[in-house]
Amino acid sequence: LLPLLPLLSACGSAGADTANNNNAAAQVSFAAQPDAASSGSTNGQTVVVSDTSIMNHFSAAGVATAIEEATVGTTLMGTVTDVLVREGDRVRSGQLLLKLDAAELDARAQRLAAAVSDAEAMHSEALIQARRFESLYSDSAATRAQYEAATTALARAEAGVNSARAAARELDAVTRYSELRAPFDGVVIRRNIDRGGLAAPGAPLLVIQNSSTLRLKAAAPIEASRSLARGQRINVSLDGVPAIATVEGVVPAGSSNLFTVNALVENAAGRHAAGSSVTLDLPTDSTRAILLPERALIRDGDMVGVLVDRDGAGSGERRWIRLGATHGDQVEVTSGLKAGDRVFVPARATAAVQAGVPGAVSVGVPHE
Repeated sequence: LLPLLPLLSACGSAGADTANNNNAAAQVSFAAQPDAASSGSTNGQTVVVSDTSIMNHFSAAGVATAIEEATVGTTLMGTVTDVLVREGDRVRSGQLLLKLDAAELDARAQRLAAAVSDAEAMHSEALIQARRFESLYSDSAATRAQYEAATTALARAEAGVNSARAAARELDAVTRYSELRAPFDGVVIRRNIDRGGLAAPGAPLLVIQNSSTLRLKAAAPIEASRSLARGQRINVSLDGVPAIATVEGVVPAGSSNLFTVNALVENAAGRHAAGSSVTLDLPTDSTRAILLPERALIRDGDMVGVLVDRDGAGSGERRWIRLGATHGDQVEVTSGLKAGDRVFVPARATAAVQAGVPGAVSVGVPHE
């Protein structure tokens, strides 16, 4: 064994040197990376942390409703002869939805048509008599009383014609309720009657909803609503799905210090449903905070840290930090960093960055 000892000693020495070299490489893994002004590195960059002005927001909870919703009914009492739509069907404005038995209305229409014809015939006869007596009276062949009687008969005939025509128009308006049509483009969301059912005046037969635009209603305190203006665009969330809404108006909510914020969201593709729970992100005021790209974070269980260049020479230091609110792809750092610190931000979050760099010094404040 004695002749082998020098060889084993040499191998051990070489292995130690290799481990030390690997550890040193981990320590300075971003030493060659440029500052934020030079972002051409494929591995990442070193950014200088600065104090940034951010906008504070108030989250107002509410509900989304369809921009248009109509309950279709009738003023008639009659039997339903046909229902042409089902729940979930898309309809166009003016499309025929439902028919009522109009046999009685048809009979009344025929009687009124005959009455109009009779009144027009009497009017024609009265007009002829009035013109005749006007000519005779001008030639002194008829008395004034006869002329006035003919004129009065003509006036009565004209009134009869107008009355008959008005009755016909009234019946025509009532007859329209025997055929119910869609008031706007939308979707049938409720059908309350079937063929053969009895429709009563005022009873809801169908409900049509137009959700191509949604109206969002949420209550907010005066501090969060006073700066809102009509037409302003704000970030919203509908059942967790982000969207952009346009402020429609702000009105008192009826209780002290609360206002109702109305906003509109385009929904032509039907991505969102009426009745969804919504959250309106309302800007309030601005504060100063330190923001950091989320991909710079090193996560180890519940603890979060970053790689900090301590001396500007590329020596890596893993420092634990506390996080605040998230702003897009950036997070607010509430503790552990200060303005002027240099933090390594990789080009993309890799497994090595997420797990931390072996050999880096861990200092700072644990993340709660």
